[in-house]
Amino acid sequence: MSTTTDPTDERKKWRAFWVAVAVAGVTILDLSKVNVALPSIESALGAGSTELQVIVSGYVLTFGLALVPMGRLGDQRSRRTLFIIGLSLFTLTSLICALAPNATVLLIGRLLQGIAAGIQMPQVLGLIQSQFQGKERGRAFGLFGATIGICTAIGPTLGGLLIALGGEPDGWRLIFWMNVPLCVIAIGLAIFLLPDTRPATKEPLHLDPVGVVLLGGTILCLLLPFLLTTGGSDDDPRRWWSLVGFVLLAAALVAWERHYAAQGRSPLIPFKLFGISSFRNGTLLVAIYFTALPSMFLTTTLFLQEGVGLTPLLAGLVGMGFAIVSATASYVGGGLVGRIGRPLVIGGLVIMLCCTVGMSLVAHFVPQQLIPFALAAVMLLGGVGGGVVVSPNQTLTLADVPVSQGGLAGSMGQLGQRIGTAIGTAVTLSLFYAAVYSTQGEPGLDAYRDAYNLGMVAVSGFIALALLIGVIDAGSRQRRARPTPVAQGVDSPG
Repeated sequence: MSTTTDPTDERKKWRAFWVAVAVAGVTILDLSKVNVALPSIESALGAGSTELQVIVSGYVLTFGLALVPMGRLGDQRSRRTLFIIGLSLFTLTSLICALAPNATVLLIGRLLQGIAAGIQMPQVLGLIQSQFQGKERGRAFGLFGATIGICTAIGPTLGGLLIALGGEPDGWRLIFWMNVPLCVIAIGLAIFLLPDTRPATKEPLHLDPVGVVLLGGTILCLLLPFLLTTGGSDDDPRRWWSLVGFVLLAAALVAWERHYAAQGRSPLIPFKLFGISSFRNGTLLVAIYFTALPSMFLTTTLFLQEGVGLTPLLAGLVGMGFAIVSATASYVGGGLVGRIGRPLVIGGLVIMLCCTVGMSLVAHFVPQQLIPFALAAVMLLGGVGGGVVVSPNQTLTLADVPVSQGGLAGSMGQLGQRIGTAIGTAVTLSLFYAAVYSTQGEPGLDAYRDAYNLGMVAVSGFIALALLIGVIDAGSRQRRARPTPVAQGVDSPG
């Protein structure tokens, strides 16, 4: 008996998809568009280097803290309800940031804004996982990756444009003001267009509160020393003792979750998911890749503004080509991943590695007035690679994950991305500013060239590590696909 798909249901499904993905794009924009505003915020509010670092990375921290418990909650209850709650909180916190009278209020607003983003993002991933199957899921993740790629790359340009429109003292406030009307519209659309994914089961809610506390402490202890790393002489070396707490809490978390599962309960983190090699390898790959990608844009923006002397708008425009090409490649990659598989992601990482090396060479050897144009050209090539990394990897990572755990699995991947972003940003920024601060007197272009190259060495190293994991995963997939000797004997004619 043949089955047909109701065109009305298809349209509803894709309308809901675009509402959810558009909001996800807004949350990712706030990871990148604020970077370009740091000099303006420093000037307007008198923020110090540590405060500026936390304004950027604190958002990433609280974003990551909320992801896993909210993904778990969304799988058990209504993703639609949680999405609207997170979006409403994001609207309110954007308003707080826009009106912040000092750096402290802005910092608090950013931390709360990260929590809001962490509430809604797992619901987007869970929606895609539950509403789409097969090739259509690859297409959906391709479009999702294209949107995220555009927002990551276009953020500095958009931030620079808003600063130019609003003027130097308070133009940075428009970066947060723009979220308010967009989110209000999205709330209305979400209420009417998002499906109610509340499961039919009447089972009681399982949130594993001890697991939530242990996971939160583990993430905090891991990221705290990186959040407080600026590359300046005032960095307190005692911050690294936090990693001891990370090790202890991580061990306690693993022990507790296994104990909780042994009692027949549902742990916050079902470690059996990591027994799925496609999920384990894909999650690790994207976490390391995001250690590199946002850092690449942030370091490039700082180099172009502080070293080359571009305005925030012009510095942001350098990455526009990457955004456009990456979006196109991401959409195409979503359709190709079913046929090509992991080699598609490996090829993208090779291209990205060539791109970062090329950017470093441009910064070192090209005359000052030509640097923006040469960097933009190299980043066009990088856009091809970047586009076929994220969305195809997302499809491969979640391919073997049960749909009922789609929100949780997706949120764990997003948590890896946020951890990678925070660590990568801290590492590259500290290398960049350490090189700048070590210069005698007022740093000139040569000092910023050296600082940029040092930061890009770290970025290239992270991409190379992600490439290694991709190659290992491809080999693992080939071994699993190879027929066993018994099967070969059965199929053999002799």
